[in-house]
Amino acid sequence: MPTGYFSDIYTKELPHRAKTVYMYLKDRSDKNGQCYPAIGTIARELHLSRRTVERAINDLICAGLLKKEQRWRENGGRSSLLYTLVDSN
Repeated sequence: MPTGYFSDIYTKELPHRAKTVYMYLKDRSDKNGQCYPAIGTIARELHLSRRTVERAINDLICAGLLKKEQRWRENGGRSSLLYTLVDSN
């Protein structure tokens, strides 16, 4: 069994797109496992389509590895999505 920073994700039965996006989010998350990059930013930096990133995020949510929450501005407008990585241990 692999050991290291991404050892949990290596053993999961997930499409490679989901593993790639998970690693991206983990690399950019804070000590609480949270980050809020835009879909377009993720897609651009990973050289994936926006739709592929959306599918990967859905894969991770369905696998119980990620939570997604809409953030709101003080004026009631939508802000970026907050992604929280869920500890799989």
